[in-house]
Amino acid sequence: QVQLVESGGGLVQPGGSLRLSCAASASSLSTMGWYRQAPGKQRELVATITSGGSANYADSVKGRFTISRADARNTVYLQMNSLKPDDTAVYYCLYRRLGYDAWGQGTQVTVSS
Repeated sequence: QVQLVESGGGLVQPGGSLRLSCAASASSLSTMGWYRQAPGKQRELVATITSGGSANYADSVKGRFTISRADARNTVYLQMNSLKPDDTAVYYCLYRRLGYDAWGQGTQVTVSS
């Protein structure tokens, strides 16, 4: 069973930045990414990145968020810039390989003045 350890959430003012990290206990030959869930809403895609480095973003974060990975550390990062109050949510790390999905425990991101 894959374990995911997330870090980097917190409280930030609108326009600020945060970087989320997620370390996996398993092979880097996987797709990894981030989803988020705001109160009263369904979990939604933020960004994913394949083992080959191809990234996919939700329209709402394009140009503001950047996903990257460090395969030597089995770690994926999400750099979030120009944060908005609508970005407030619990952010969940995803690990996906050969039809198997694992999720992190979630990290809270709050954007507020």
